[in-house]
Amino acid sequence: MERRDFLKATGAGLGIALLPAWGRVVAADVLTTKIDVALKKRLADTALAAAKDGGATYCDVRIGRYLRQFIVTREDRVQNVVNTESTGIGVRVIANGTWGFAASGDLSADSVARAARQAVAIAKANSRLTIEPVQLAETKGVGEVSWATPIERNAMEVPVKEKVELLLAANAAAMKAGASFINSTLFQVNEQKYFASTDGSYIDQDIHRIWAPVNVTAIDKASGKFRARAGLSSPMGMGYEYLVPKKEHKVEMPGGTIGYTHSYDIVEDAAIAARQAQEKLKAPSVKPGKYDLVLDPAHLWLTIHESVGHPLELDRVLGYEANYAGTSFATLDKWKSKDFKYGSDKVTLFADKLQPHSLGAVGYDDEGIKTKRWDLVKDGILVNYQAIRDQAHIIGEKESQGCCYADSWSSVQFQRMANVSLAPGKQKLVPADMVKNVANGIYIIGAGSFSIDQQRYNAQFGGQLFYEIKDGKVTQMIEDVAYQIRTPEFWNACSAICDESDYRIGGSFFDGKGEPSQVSAVSHGSSTARFDGINVINTARSLG
Repeated sequence: MERRDFLKATGAGLGIALLPAWGRVVAADVLTTKIDVALKKRLADTALAAAKDGGATYCDVRIGRYLRQFIVTREDRVQNVVNTESTGIGVRVIANGTWGFAASGDLSADSVARAARQAVAIAKANSRLTIEPVQLAETKGVGEVSWATPIERNAMEVPVKEKVELLLAANAAAMKAGASFINSTLFQVNEQKYFASTDGSYIDQDIHRIWAPVNVTAIDKASGKFRARAGLSSPMGMGYEYLVPKKEHKVEMPGGTIGYTHSYDIVEDAAIAARQAQEKLKAPSVKPGKYDLVLDPAHLWLTIHESVGHPLELDRVLGYEANYAGTSFATLDKWKSKDFKYGSDKVTLFADKLQPHSLGAVGYDDEGIKTKRWDLVKDGILVNYQAIRDQAHIIGEKESQGCCYADSWSSVQFQRMANVSLAPGKQKLVPADMVKNVANGIYIIGAGSFSIDQQRYNAQFGGQLFYEIKDGKVTQMIEDVAYQIRTPEFWNACSAICDESDYRIGGSFFDGKGEPSQVSAVSHGSSTARFDGINVINTARSLG
């Protein structure tokens, strides 16, 4: 899902491929407007009253306004600039112990009430097949509250000309540094979400996200061989300030690579990417075998996402969700045993919907639950999952963990991955110190291709950049690297994690799940970590 959506969104066919799902085309100035909160409350009260009058024992209402801007460039050309807006209301109810849901893009009072009545009718119809009634974890209403992503500059208010000039400057820097091709894109999202429920909550949230992916390709014209290096930006829950680089936000890595924390220098990264794509053309191919891997956060986030984030979603564990490599090896019996070693004692993996600058940071989830942080794996032991209101009782929780989400007002909310991250090491340790203890290893930077099985147990991961480590020193760049894992064996092979000074977040802007499919944005943080004795294959030989 991530790769398909990315390819669609960075192609000239964006307007055709994605607009039906993401809204109508609008002028850029529409992206800076809002709906009056008082109007949203009146509409919500209309829906709540209609649902209760129809026989609902519970109702929640989401009035959503989803604003997006995409700017797509290639070399010295602008390929597309698209602004979209989607506004409507979704009403979810419980009647006769069963869920019902309906939505409308018409925000008139009559249409809102009609959607609520339809949701109740659907719930009652569904109840004829209900075996076990919905059990909602208790929650207290919070009254009228608001939350907003802390931003310095709303990206939607920045003139398109300024953003285009930045992307084209990055492209020019890459071409000057030896790129044969480059494309750069700027994704900006503003979710204006209003939630109300019969519990007594009226929550208004203003959520911002930004991402500036780059992809650079270098071609050896004599041989026809080509190599690419993607940008090392992270999608972030920030405003346009993320694209205003600051020296203190840069982290040096092997091969002259620069990592970024809370700001991103797209021009610098594009130029470095071009030089490294050229270097990859000449890099020797890896010799397959067992290696100690030193994994940079710009790489490790995807491994966390696939081998921890997804398998510890409770709906996958229970077998309710089997799409996009669904279900999970981390079954309830492993959690109940209280001694299942998901990883070594150095490994603590936590879920966090509050993490500053992260994609998943919100004040309240789409069930009106105040968000929080909780441990999934503590000192290597599996201790919890990710659960929402109607799942909490299954794992003995008294309240939801606040990880419910819908990608649109027209989509029903369901359990989605929180920001899932690897806790930094407790002892002072930086990457240079970690490398000193590696006799035969590989340093991996950036996320690449991956493959994982239906239970999230067997997997294979590539990357962007690979450097040989010999006798405690990072030496030459190598190519064609992928490592194979069995999830618990891999995390039990974790022998060292750098301290919090090296902590950085990466993430996915388009994480797919569900049927019909929905996408969410989620971050994963870590410090550089070492994994011993991991099997590495040569992808060029594997492909024949």
